Amino acid sequence: MRDPYTVLGVAKGASADEVKKAFRKLAKRFHPDHNKTDPKAKEKFAEANQAYEIVGDGKKRAQFDRGEIDAEGKPRFEGFPGGQGGFRRAPGGGQGGFEHFEFNVGGEAPFARAGGAQFDAGDIFADLFSGGRSRGARQKPPNRGMDVGAEATIGLRQALTGATVRVSLPTGRSLDVKIPAGIEDGKQIRLKGQGQPAIGGGQPGDAIVYVRVTPDPLFRVEGRDLRLNLPITLYEAVLGGKAPVVTLDGSVEVTIPPNAANKTLRLRGKGLPASQGVAAGDLLVTLRVALPEKSDPDLEALMRKWASDKPYDPRKDL
Repeated sequence: MRDPYTVLGVAKGASADEVKKAFRKLAKRFHPDHNKTDPKAKEKFAEANQAYEIVGDGKKRAQFDRGEIDAEGKPRFEGFPGGQGGFRRAPGGGQGGFEHFEFNVGGEAPFARAGGAQFDAGDIFADLFSGGRSRGARQKPPNRGMDVGAEATIGLRQALTGATVRVSLPTGRSLDVKIPAGIEDGKQIRLKGQGQPAIGGGQPGDAIVYVRVTPDPLFRVEGRDLRLNLPITLYEAVLGGKAPVVTLDGSVEVTIPPNAANKTLRLRGKGLPASQGVAAGDLLVTLRVALPEKSDPDLEALMRKWASDKPYDPRKDL
């Protein structure tokens, strides 16, 4: 596995947003669904996923930067330089072709050397203390397959109410993924054991589904609040009136005050619903004047007279 920063094409000091943006760009570029004729796309997609598993996770990223784990997320041996414990060559060298090492209490020696060849010192000491049996040696952790990533695209209303979405994985499988109600754009869903199988047996990796919430044709999300533009007539803008407004849970009627063009009305509690201890947001309705679709001679004559008799400058403060 290459250096994850190199795979994602970001500097070591890149921000979390820069890392996420770089990963999304690679995921879209090499997603198997869009590269069915490129046999290497699947491999590059999996490599990008593995790199993001390290650099996109704050804890793992810090461990990697400190040299505690490698590019695959596996812990490095503590006996190498920089770890605790370990071993060192004793003064005076060794006898009989063997180099003499001194071991620190609690440390582990990955290797000792005899005549230029290497052997596992841990196995040797396990045999000594168990009468020639390696039963006391530390067991190697089982192999684990690589995690894979996929993307689930849903609409705003699906994000609010929850949905089940069909997702294609880089492994070639397709799964129905349950999206919980109230999920936000960019959140992840981890599917245990749905990643790449382990080489030589062992636990398979996980599938990480990145949820993307597409923009809604009516509402714009701002935190827990929603924004909506409401078209009103010219006479409603001047005289006021009442108009229906679409919300997430039905239609409500609002009062338009006189001379209210481009003003914003706040409907309390009509934004995103409350979630995980966070109060419901508001719906902010901005009134936009809409002129008739076809030109009208009477309206044009009235506007010419108004411009002549009662001119005003709405741009005076700009």
